[in-house]
Amino acid sequence: MFLWGLSCLSVLGAAGTALLCAGLLLSLAQHLWTLRWMLSRDRASTLPLPKGSMGWPFFGETLHWLVQGSRFHSSRRERYGTVFKTHLLGRPVIRVSGAENVRTILLGEHRLVRSQWPQSAHILLGSHTLLGAVGEPHRRRRKVLARVFSRAALERYVPRLQGALRHEVRSWCAAGGPVSVYDASKALTFRMAARILLGLRLDEAQCATLARTLEQLVENLFSLPLDVPFSGLRKGIRARDQLHRHLEGAISEKLHEDKAAELGDALDLIIHSARELGHEPSMQELKESAVELLFAAFFTTASASTSLVLLLLQHPAAIAKIREELMAQGLGRACGCAPGAAGGSEGPPPDCGCEPDLSLAGLGRLRYVDCVVKEVLRLLPPVSGGYRTALRTFELDGYQIPKGWNVMYSIRDTHETAAVYRSPPEGFDPERFGAAREDSRGASSRFHYIPFGGGARSCLGQELAQAVLQLLAVELVRTARWELATPAFPAMQTVPIVHPVDGLRLFFHPLTPSVAGNGLCL
Repeated sequence: MFLWGLSCLSVLGAAGTALLCAGLLLSLAQHLWTLRWMLSRDRASTLPLPKGSMGWPFFGETLHWLVQGSRFHSSRRERYGTVFKTHLLGRPVIRVSGAENVRTILLGEHRLVRSQWPQSAHILLGSHTLLGAVGEPHRRRRKVLARVFSRAALERYVPRLQGALRHEVRSWCAAGGPVSVYDASKALTFRMAARILLGLRLDEAQCATLARTLEQLVENLFSLPLDVPFSGLRKGIRARDQLHRHLEGAISEKLHEDKAAELGDALDLIIHSARELGHEPSMQELKESAVELLFAAFFTTASASTSLVLLLLQHPAAIAKIREELMAQGLGRACGCAPGAAGGSEGPPPDCGCEPDLSLAGLGRLRYVDCVVKEVLRLLPPVSGGYRTALRTFELDGYQIPKGWNVMYSIRDTHETAAVYRSPPEGFDPERFGAAREDSRGASSRFHYIPFGGGARSCLGQELAQAVLQLLAVELVRTARWELATPAFPAMQTVPIVHPVDGLRLFFHPLTPSVAGNGLCL
């Protein structure tokens, strides 16, 4: 018994020593990791690095960021201020928020900073994208894509977009059970982007398959740059390759179409512009361009659409005001077709007779609807911010931003801390974007509201996105009433895209003609 006790004590002592050594090694490794980044500051500058933590060796604070979501940034902003350092996805990062700080970053493109997404995003999206272009190639590509979102192009898109949204809302009303709004919005957004924006001839089964594949690619877009079995990057590469294979056939059809035909969609314009410059676009270029446009529209528009449905449900007074505005503009009457009537996903049933009744000019007259959409994007911007890399060391808010470090500007934090609004920033108040309050704020408030970024890399598709949200608000309010299918409102996940954790499960019911026509509240 005595020997057994000594043996146990010996084992416990060895285990304790091993744990102590492991703890000391971890502590030493973390200390050396921190020291490594402290020594990387630009010694030519007398300014200090921003406050913050670089986390654990190699992993940095990536795991904390993925688990904590928006709380990761808000807690560190409270602790360190609006400019702080961290280490995410294998790179040193300076996190920036606040209108003046963000203004410096967004207007410093090509001078202080250049666009920089994580290495995983560049691997998955490819080299023939606006996201990865810098300098003159970026300006040329942006000029081409600007034609995709010109006013003339938007005028062509709006009637088909309205038809798709009208059909979708009526299908929700006819579902006979709860609808997962986020999932339905992703499917809808993909169909609209693939068929209307890109002009691809895809049936429902193909759309569903490609949407699932794109979702897998985007879910792994922000991964550690490790191409090893079962890693996020490996899953993303597999999804990218599957997506390219599916798209190749649809794009081949467009390449062999009549070159003199009317330019009606994004791929037409990209192909035509390249040919005007004496360059025949390769299949790889077109596949990457198509995926970039799908990526840009897919999750962000689905996120904003879901947030619109959620916030209107939470604020029925806004629904009543939208309905009043529609009545004043002669737009209170909804399509009178039976909700379950069969038809294409981009318009009413063939025997319906309900033609689209909105244009860009018509949407422009719906001032309150525009305010609602802006407030949704302010309160729940789909993405939290953007990435840049410092081209040279520069000063920001009293700190040095070393050359080569990543800079992540925060949209959400900037919106949350803006002090230019008369009502509290955390509240839902579409009137804050009314003409009177907009005039009182003046140009100085420009960078307090940045859901689409700003500067040389502001979102080219922002007017299209806003038009989709305005059309959705119109069709929802004059067609349906909706209610929770769950006991309480869901929590919101914020990384990498804002969305309800349960997808927002709702019941939709068609409005009776008297309710739709008289402008009654839900």
